[in-house]
Amino acid sequence: MGDHVYIFDTTLRDGEQSPGASLTSDEKLEIARQLVWLGVDIMEAGFPIASPDDFEAVRRIARSIKGAVVCGLARAVPEDIDRCWEAIREAESPRIHTFMSTSDIHLVHQFRKSREEALADIDAMVRRAKGYCMDVEFSPMDATRTDTDFVCKSLETAISAGATTVNVADTVGYSTPEEFAALIRTIRERVPNIDQAVISVHCHNDLGLATANSLAAIVAGARQAECTVNGIGERAGNASLEEIVMALHTRKDIYGLTTQINTRQIAKASRMVSNYTGFLVQPNKAVVGANAFAHESGIHQDGVLKERSTYEIMDASSIGLKSELVMGKHSGRHALRVRLEELGYKLSGDELNKAFVRFKQIADKKKEVSDRDLEAIVADEIQPVREFYKLKLAQVSCGNGLVPTATVELVKPDDETARAVSIGTGPVDAAYKAIDTIVKLPVRLMEYTVHAVTGGIDALGEVTVRIQDDGKTYVGHGADMDIVVASVKAYLTALNKAVANRPVEQVEEDAQKVDLVVPATTLTGHGKRRSTAFGPTTPLGSALWNKE
Repeated sequence: MGDHVYIFDTTLRDGEQSPGASLTSDEKLEIARQLVWLGVDIMEAGFPIASPDDFEAVRRIARSIKGAVVCGLARAVPEDIDRCWEAIREAESPRIHTFMSTSDIHLVHQFRKSREEALADIDAMVRRAKGYCMDVEFSPMDATRTDTDFVCKSLETAISAGATTVNVADTVGYSTPEEFAALIRTIRERVPNIDQAVISVHCHNDLGLATANSLAAIVAGARQAECTVNGIGERAGNASLEEIVMALHTRKDIYGLTTQINTRQIAKASRMVSNYTGFLVQPNKAVVGANAFAHESGIHQDGVLKERSTYEIMDASSIGLKSELVMGKHSGRHALRVRLEELGYKLSGDELNKAFVRFKQIADKKKEVSDRDLEAIVADEIQPVREFYKLKLAQVSCGNGLVPTATVELVKPDDETARAVSIGTGPVDAAYKAIDTIVKLPVRLMEYTVHAVTGGIDALGEVTVRIQDDGKTYVGHGADMDIVVASVKAYLTALNKAVANRPVEQVEEDAQKVDLVVPATTLTGHGKRRSTAFGPTTPLGSALWNKE
């Protein structure tokens, strides 16, 4: 039976059948490429007979994808199987997946067929598919509402005809974990040729049991799980890929099984599928929801800060995310101190107590206290930002056909004035590069945002800048009717905070190195910006505007 579980992703087929989730061929191809990076064993690329566009999308994926089995779905009718093969025949590893309803509910009311006719069709169509490729999967649709003896007979017939995978489908999400596991055990015991095929399961989430049913079946002996990214699919959706994979990964002590999924690609796949389908992931969604690794409770935050495993059973970075302390009315003093330190503030005990009182007052009025709120608390209550470098002049020249140029004059800690002139890809870029040549800190720009505080053409613009220096994050705000001036103010505020956290001797030494007049930077080699006085500029300007 083995200890490897094959992950069969049907996001591009069953997932796309979610009402409103139609994907273009280009989008399906991009998702298919991400699924390869994710490490799925098999991807069901679509239902080729459904439409000409679906056929072309499956064929494009089959031609382009390497490193995973590319599967097409087909009803157990000749034209479906022929069309499916035409779509996937150029795949590196093609698979035909054919299905036939087996429950009396479906056979009597939908297909008007007897069990004997169904068995004959299963035999003939699996053989037809086998004539095209060696890898054939058969699914008895609505298996969990089918007579158990007939399920076993259907699977035996399919395997005898050449099926290499048999997929037990809980098509309408009717089963429970206990009875689904029992069905898998019965199949293993009563289908005489079951050892010639991989047992797969396909579970829907109508009762919220899709992941639980899939895992119960795996424990009972299934070795392929059919699932979708974010659990999208018909009606209430399918078993969620990320939930199955991370359950197996996190609880190896229980399951003792492996997959070849690169878990660090899970978050990226989730975001891509959400963006392309337009289906937002609910915040409390397991594994990939926005709140999956977020903590607001003071008790939880304190525990996580002391030892992450106290309230996190998974490492957020293992799926491409990061933990987050959400600052709100339930947050405690410990979390506030840590977050303020991350923003560059080291408060004494009395200062922290004072800040905590103000924090609670704000938290009672807001659902979430932002970093900007915390900045205001410190600025108003504790310590105004010391201006090591003060803005004296900021002047820019730009326009259609002109090279953006900025002249900046700053008053240094030694009260001398330093001037720098620089060019950039835009006026703000040029101004920031000029500042970089004076305030020489190896900072990295993490965020630059602008919004209008008031309305109209004379609106006051506010800029928020977030920089990182030596592993610490500093935030600066600036407001002015001139957006370039506001940008400069915000950047200088953040830089002054970074300077305040550096040794005084180092600040004074750096200040002495700056000439009163700094030569303008020049363009050298392939458009890279370098200073004639100081060599390569810091990563700051290129982080946002200069995508080198």
